Amino acid sequence: MAGWNFADVWETIAEAQPDAPVFVFGERKISWGEFDWRADGVAQALLAAGLQQQDKVAMYLYNCPEYMETAFAAAKVGLVPVNTNYRYREDELVYLWDNADVRAVVFHGAFAERIEELQDRVPFIQTWFWVDDGTGPCPDWARPYEGVVSQRSLSEGGRTPAPWGRSGDDIFMIYTGGTTGIPKGVMWRQDDFYLGYNTSSDPVQADMDFVRERLPSSSTAVVLPAPPLMHGTGFLVSLNCLSQGGCVVLLTSRSFSAEELLDAVQEHKVNWLALVGDAFGRPIVKALDEQKGRWDISSLGLVVSSGVMWSEPVKKGLLRHHPGMLLADLLGSTEALGMGQSVSGSAGSAETANFRLGENATVIREDGSSVTPGSGEVGMIAVRGYMPIGYYKDPEKTGRTFREINGERWSIPGDYATVDIDDRIQLLGRGSVCINTGGEKVFPEEVEEVLKEHEAVQDTVVVGVPDDRFGQAICAVIELLPGKTVEEEELIATVKEHLAGYKAPRHVRIVSSVGRSPNGKADYGRVRQESLDALGLSS
Repeated sequence: MAGWNFADVWETIAEAQPDAPVFVFGERKISWGEFDWRADGVAQALLAAGLQQQDKVAMYLYNCPEYMETAFAAAKVGLVPVNTNYRYREDELVYLWDNADVRAVVFHGAFAERIEELQDRVPFIQTWFWVDDGTGPCPDWARPYEGVVSQRSLSEGGRTPAPWGRSGDDIFMIYTGGTTGIPKGVMWRQDDFYLGYNTSSDPVQADMDFVRERLPSSSTAVVLPAPPLMHGTGFLVSLNCLSQGGCVVLLTSRSFSAEELLDAVQEHKVNWLALVGDAFGRPIVKALDEQKGRWDISSLGLVVSSGVMWSEPVKKGLLRHHPGMLLADLLGSTEALGMGQSVSGSAGSAETANFRLGENATVIREDGSSVTPGSGEVGMIAVRGYMPIGYYKDPEKTGRTFREINGERWSIPGDYATVDIDDRIQLLGRGSVCINTGGEKVFPEEVEEVLKEHEAVQDTVVVGVPDDRFGQAICAVIELLPGKTVEEEELIATVKEHLAGYKAPRHVRIVSSVGRSPNGKADYGRVRQESLDALGLSS
């Protein structure tokens, strides 16, 4: 067998435990056998539509079982699943699908009208599968997803083979918009992806006997990804759970509800919860504080956060309600897994942005040499080991991010940090949003974390805006807690109490919402443009 392939793994699990649960979505419960059968129907239809080896299939869907079924279907027949941000407007969708060379799209009915407005701009897409969400009838240019699924049945036996076979070299592609710039498709070989992200000690060579032997005999991992599957954290956590024969609980609401999440944790005895920092953590703590005793969350053994900084006060708030669980703050990105982590428990919660370097990570200078631990020197985090092939159709960016140093390939996505003598790193932030004010570099995240400590602040995003004297000035965009007020001078003074004076904001804007994306990340480019407009400045 040529390397690990997710379709091989999931088919093996489906054969071993066909009646075990794999998805819970509201009242819907899908077994492993159904998952395999439904995905096979989609795979058969994609081949019948004329898709060829490693053609791209876009998932334009809210969270639902069909999302992972489509990814499974693509893997079965050697196609490439591509995530699609459901918040994108027409121009962004056209760019993404054109850049990714998409040939088929599986979409929720709610998006039919938007697709019709751009269809003549994407003539290269030959197949559309419509997932019924009660928003209207299937358009005549699409095929109903359930009709496609029903083409296969378990009683027929066998599966739809890929004419060209499947292997560990088949690609999974995740488009990441990051914090600035246009989306880029990160290409992972499935073999590297499986071995790089799986938390168990899987053998390097694909071994389906190992997969069978690892399956739980009684208890099953039950994971609830709070962020959308269209973003890396939700998708990766789900992949990991499925690869161990677990069950994924998906929320039905299309906007985050802490109450719905806590109801699901209690009802389905979720033992592994995935968040993205404070954007999810704060509402959960607020609900637990305001409705003490309503929810039993004792099943939770692990809460994982990835993608943005997770503040110490929010961690402490969660542990107040369940001291027995562990909170893992993972430092990594779609391009670089395992940069670092911090783990909190009843013995104490880790400081914000404080991580221990991952086993294959280090902090380097621009020339590739390692930063001396304890020196206080700022460098970039670099990771070796399993990593992507690169960015789809972007060799220049691939060359900048994936560099060979002393004969070894490293992923360096641009996260700056200092490292102590005990290999603990203090994360400063992504260099692409670094602010240069009077020759001094300021990383937005370090200012944001200080501002978040203020009792009146719910959330904040810090950006750089033009300044005649200093080149750039710091602008703090603040979202206040309900019912709270605060003076601009007080917020500026708060930063000066903890950081050098040049890191304090010159401008403070109070807004109703900083407008984070569904995965909890800030869109620094949009916030900066809104700040320029509000302050009457030009870029």
